[in-house]
Amino acid sequence: MARKIGVILSGCGYLDGAEIQESVVTLLAIDRAGAEAICMAPNVDQMHVIDHRTGKEMPEKRNVLVESARIARGDIQDVKGVDPDELDALILPGGYGAAKNLCNFAVKGENCEVEPDVGKLVRSLVDARKPIGVICIAPALMAKVAQEKGERVKLTIGCDGETVATLKKLGIEHVDTKVEDIVVDETHRIVSTPAYMLGQRVSEVSEGIEKLVKAVMDMI
Repeated sequence: MARKIGVILSGCGYLDGAEIQESVVTLLAIDRAGAEAICMAPNVDQMHVIDHRTGKEMPEKRNVLVESARIARGDIQDVKGVDPDELDALILPGGYGAAKNLCNFAVKGENCEVEPDVGKLVRSLVDARKPIGVICIAPALMAKVAQEKGERVKLTIGCDGETVATLKKLGIEHVDTKVEDIVVDETHRIVSTPAYMLGQRVSEVSEGIEKLVKAVMDMI
């Protein structure tokens, strides 16, 4: 029976949702590993909507679950209804949506809060000792969950000084890493890679993500 890997998306587009290339590479790596990706997202409004041509905010609202369905080709679930017992592992691609819609790290930094349904699922997998992969800025969410549980986890977001300093305030052990590398916390069963926190090309970003997916699969 194929392993089931939950993939939490945060919208569609790196400025206000999930980073599309990171998400697609994640889904491709899961499929190539012979596993089944279970895509999901919270059924909430995005923090805001950004025009990806200009980088400016747009006067409209969009739903995270509806937008995420674009990446998942419609095969997506509301994270609220996902049974953690049916998942073997969990992966969170990056994009600013991970820090705006799945949590509000982009606004509140170390004082951020995790979206309740997302937090409940992530904590369930942590408690069950199931592996979790976090990509790009998604380690910020993982750091907050770890802080809430009183755990000191080892993570990377690359080497961005300001972001690293903020994450350290959440009590993590940060490891500076190249875009194509991963950091594995064997104790807490968490794998992270910087992806577009550092990367300039999809080819180099994909190298780190593919390593992350393999490491997560090996932990199952």
